[in-house]
Amino acid sequence: VDVAGKLNAKGSGAKTTIEDALNAVLPPRVFEDEKGNKMMMRAAPTKSSRGEVITLQMRLDNLLQERQARESGICPVREELYAQCFDELIRQVTVECPERGLLLTRIKDEISMTLAAHQTLYQGSIAFGMRKALQAEQGGSVLEEKIKQLEERKKKLQTRLQQETTKSEILEKKISDKKQAKEKRMQSEKEFLSFQAKHLEAFLKSLK
Repeated sequence: VDVAGKLNAKGSGAKTTIEDALNAVLPPRVFEDEKGNKMMMRAAPTKSSRGEVITLQMRLDNLLQERQARESGICPVREELYAQCFDELIRQVTVECPERGLLLTRIKDEISMTLAAHQTLYQGSIAFGMRKALQAEQGGSVLEEKIKQLEERKKKLQTRLQQETTKSEILEKKISDKKQAKEKRMQSEKEFLSFQAKHLEAFLKSLK
């Protein structure tokens, strides 16, 4: 925005006033009220005190919290609030020194164009990243097929392991049952032999 050109358009003989400078750096805004009447809002030509600047800073911090603006990265809410605060600072500087206000406006416009260029690059990088991701996904179909084959092989091995485990458990149970039956039979034979030995010993004693 060529704000200096707006002031020069008044003519070389015209005297630049604070109102003219404010209209150049902060053009009046036209809006409609609740009844539909068109209203015009202009930048106030009044000076601001130190206390009002501190109040502006506190108001900015409160709005950032209320509207949950992100502290880093791209955030439209934070960008909007800082732009409004910068406009108010430009207004205050313009009231004190119109030339300084014009220079600040040029700096603001340059920063805005730089940010727009960075946003364009950022969006382009996202699109590039998405294309690369799609290419990687398409190229990964062979790997996915290999993974699928390995998973099927894993399932078969797990099934085989379960079958062998079941066979092993059945065999161990058979061996355990046989061992218990043998021990029980040997215990019975031992008790029978002991019983016979006692009776034989008693019989021999009776013969004496």
